[in-house]
Amino acid sequence: MVATVRGDRDPSQLGTTLMHEHVFVLTPDLLANYGADYWDEELRVEDAITKLRRLRDLGVETIVDPTVVGLGRYVPRVARVNAGVDLNIVVATGLYTFAELPRQLQNLGPGTPLGGPEPLTTMFLRDVREGIGGTDIRAALLKGVVEEAGLTPDQARIHRAIAATHRETGVPITVHTNSAHRTGTLALDFYAAHGVDLTKVVVGHAGDSNDLDYLRSLADRGATLGCDRFGLDKFNTTDRRVATVAALCAEGYADRIALSHDASCYIDFYAGDHGQQALRAAAPNWHYEHISRDVLPALRAAGVTDAQITTMMVDNPRRYFTSE
Repeated sequence: MVATVRGDRDPSQLGTTLMHEHVFVLTPDLLANYGADYWDEELRVEDAITKLRRLRDLGVETIVDPTVVGLGRYVPRVARVNAGVDLNIVVATGLYTFAELPRQLQNLGPGTPLGGPEPLTTMFLRDVREGIGGTDIRAALLKGVVEEAGLTPDQARIHRAIAATHRETGVPITVHTNSAHRTGTLALDFYAAHGVDLTKVVVGHAGDSNDLDYLRSLADRGATLGCDRFGLDKFNTTDRRVATVAALCAEGYADRIALSHDASCYIDFYAGDHGQQALRAAAPNWHYEHISRDVLPALRAAGVTDAQITTMMVDNPRRYFTSE
């Protein structure tokens, strides 16, 4: 069974799935102190319901939301949204940082001033087994980052805890990577050395690259390529992303590809009306509907079959969340 915001689901019930989307990406300290300048809770919840209902009407049945600590995870708000839309939302545990841990966690754990067991592992296991933040909503995947700086000491701590939680629970992993710096290789090397089943790893943002040798090197180790930033042309344009996915499918890699946008209903990196307008102008296709409306027709035109699309959007997500 797969834990979702609305309870456990059989993996066969996930259906067409977008493997990397966010409902909200927020900065809690700023929201708490300055949110009155840009945040209306009821408006944002209703707007999210509207956007996700449109996505559901396009045939998408599940989104995987890897919003973790560091990205403003607050699952009661996501649960409010999910109550208004017939969609499976799968949530994650982990920690999002490009370099350092929060100070509190720097002072706790083996080798730190206060010592003790690794709190990150305790946190992640609680989220998977009991629920997140005092709710009964359990995490169904783990999320970490390996960015341009590579595996800093704090990043290594996070990924050791991710690997330990994976080994103990079998919960799969998605890892944010920087394709320009090929950090997907660093991530897989680390996980392999720490007993992770690489077939249960999505290399997030691998699709920012069109280097087929790099992408093959990840997929040949069993990992899934996160072609998950469609519409975010800053990193790779849609036509190039489509060509890369089509080339990989032609070579037999459809069973190791996941499609998504990495979009959100609201991201406060671009807070306020002006910020949101600027975001829409800079990335007009960075929204939940781009794959259904634009990318899938382009993939078909490039020779990708309906069976391969089903593999990428139905079969691969189902397998990711099972012991297959």
